[in-house]
Amino acid sequence: MNRRTFIGGIGSAVAGWPTVVHAQQAQRRRIGVLMNMAADDSQGRSDASTFETALRKYGWKLGDNLQIDYRWGAGDPNLYRKFSDELVSLAPDLLLGIGGTAVGALQRVTRDVPIVFVETTDPVNRGLVASLSRPGGNTTGFTQFEFGISGKWLELLKQIAPDVTHAAVIRDPSQFSGVGELAAIQAIAPLLRLDVSPIDARDTGEIERGIEVFARQPNCGLIVTPSGASIKHRDLIITLASKHRLPAVYTFRYFVTGGGLISYGPDQTEPYRLAAGYIDRILSRGERPSELPVQVTTKIELVINLRTAKALGLTIPETLLATADEVIQ
Repeated sequence: MNRRTFIGGIGSAVAGWPTVVHAQQAQRRRIGVLMNMAADDSQGRSDASTFETALRKYGWKLGDNLQIDYRWGAGDPNLYRKFSDELVSLAPDLLLGIGGTAVGALQRVTRDVPIVFVETTDPVNRGLVASLSRPGGNTTGFTQFEFGISGKWLELLKQIAPDVTHAAVIRDPSQFSGVGELAAIQAIAPLLRLDVSPIDARDTGEIERGIEVFARQPNCGLIVTPSGASIKHRDLIITLASKHRLPAVYTFRYFVTGGGLISYGPDQTEPYRLAAGYIDRILSRGERPSELPVQVTTKIELVINLRTAKALGLTIPETLLATADEVIQ
């Protein structure tokens, strides 16, 4: 190769560089994520990290072939509506919604952009999908549990605190799941000889007043159902339960690692790993959400905090300890 040919080759390569760069940029896909926690919530950040790690296993890398835009709803319906508009305006290739309220807000804005959800209860009856096997529309995903698990929370409360005769159910009445979970708990309460009453948990004032009044009765315990509000105010709820010496059953592990007594519910990491698989199928293979069945998360974990049990003067049955997935000493 002579000098002139060599220089000409360099010139051709340099001229081709912008084309290569633009091709790489064109291949980058964009995902909008509407979280149900606040931006400064350590658990929310952990969930986001789990999601990104799961996507990397399918070859999706931030800053390379993927961009993710997060918005943090913090259990506030007004923020869900605002951030849904923002995310859709960014023209994403796909949306991930955390929780049924977030998914409903996203569906209000678009029926075209594919939506995958996690941590959502009973998506059929709340109108998010047509059926589990054939979701229809632009939405599919992974439910966190069925309402039947709510009865198990009450059974666990009676196991760890046999003297309890009154149980308060902390729920958000504005959420579809809050109504269904309370109904399931009330159905089983007579069998356990427990009186059940709700405490609304839309803000700190409601939570504080509700628990203060309820705790004036003897032999009381709490069931804390999952909602954006209870997750946002979990430190307050755990503190009040400790202050009033109320045994409490929660849904998620991070309530117990934060000082709560016991949790029974879905593993927090599995749904994000599963969602990454669906997202890859939609973005890489062009599959449609309407053809991907909604699946129920099957990995349920029991976590017990013995330090909290000791502080409340409770002895956890050995049979329960033997079945626990994690015991915090």
